[in-house]
Amino acid sequence: MVKKAFFLLFISIVFLSCKQSSIPFVTADGDHFIRNGKPYYYVGVNMWYAPILASVGEGGNRERLHRELDFLQSIGVNNLRILAGADGECGVKSRVEPTLQIAAGVYNDTLLDGLDYLLSEMRKRNMLAVLYLNNAWEWSGGYSVYLQWAGRGVPPVPAIDGWGAYMQYVSQFVMCDSAQKLFAGHVDFILNRTNRYTGVKYADDPAIMAWQVGNEPRCFSTDSVNKEAFAAWMASVAAQIKSIDKNHLVTSGSEGKHGCEEDIALFEKIHADKNMDYLEMHIWSYNWGWINKETYADSLRYACEQTLEYVNEHKAVAARLNKPLVLGEFGYPRDGIKFSRETPTTARDKYYEYVFGLVANKEFAGCNIWGWGGYAELPQGHIFWERGDDYVADPAQEEQGLNSVFVTDTGTVNIICGAGGK
Repeated sequence: MVKKAFFLLFISIVFLSCKQSSIPFVTADGDHFIRNGKPYYYVGVNMWYAPILASVGEGGNRERLHRELDFLQSIGVNNLRILAGADGECGVKSRVEPTLQIAAGVYNDTLLDGLDYLLSEMRKRNMLAVLYLNNAWEWSGGYSVYLQWAGRGVPPVPAIDGWGAYMQYVSQFVMCDSAQKLFAGHVDFILNRTNRYTGVKYADDPAIMAWQVGNEPRCFSTDSVNKEAFAAWMASVAAQIKSIDKNHLVTSGSEGKHGCEEDIALFEKIHADKNMDYLEMHIWSYNWGWINKETYADSLRYACEQTLEYVNEHKAVAARLNKPLVLGEFGYPRDGIKFSRETPTTARDKYYEYVFGLVANKEFAGCNIWGWGGYAELPQGHIFWERGDDYVADPAQEEQGLNSVFVTDTGTVNIICGAGGK
């Protein structure tokens, strides 16, 4: 009987192992991911503009796309965090162009084709996409556009009307059922799409690792009612995604505590939801005031200290939930907070080395730098993005070159390459 029991146990283990290794999708297992039956830890990049680059219309450049993907693959990067597409009309200051959803439920087919093509090219290279479906910030429309379509008036533009006016406006989103309904329609449309190059439905495509509710979703309010509404909305979107797509992971796209009005309990509540497969956090040393122009040369140590403190706080939440933790964005400016490609990246490289040390210690299940500028040329004669300029990691509302990593940044690239296992 003992031999028979041992044999049956052995057979069941082999069966489960074979079954797991045959699953083409990434899954979560405790504090890490599994891909092809093995633990999957990754070093990736943010490349929000990739679907535009993959299109044949305005902004498209498939030759550059191929070069970018091939180069990233050569340095061990196999994970790209990508914006599915921008929302709203073109011609709005600091909004990226062209936009995917030009009116509620009305799509630019050229950009849909670009997203299809991108996923097909990534699949050829065994690369994975993490796609976010919304944005709390103005640079791709997101919250503000859905509110406008829901009849809440013309949204303020931060570059013109100030951040206070913008944040007050978008704080309505988590309480606006009509805006959320419009976004739910977008989720349905994207997830049910079939790729015209591969014939594979997005929900069945192994080139996709995960869906994110949005890029840095927030409630933009410290009011408890808004916080509850925010958590409820995040849970509803995660459930909607899972109802359509049983194959892929789902997460928030959150900055972490900083994106939850400094409320770590709210961050934990959102990611405790059964449909949230892993936790996401971001780190922005410059944006959060850990470094500044006046103390740039001396503030690296402080930025690293604050980074570790922030990581540990979120790591504790991930441990309680027994889910993977991903650093979905982190960046650091060039020396002196200047933007030219010729500006050195001495401090950035030291910061990257520090963060990748945490990655090596498996503090994260994965990370994506913000972000990849690759082969792009920076604009001449102006700092902010204008129509016709190359796309870099820095969106239209930021100085072009601020956080972008280019192929010519050999020091930074070598650090990424080492962290990626090459």
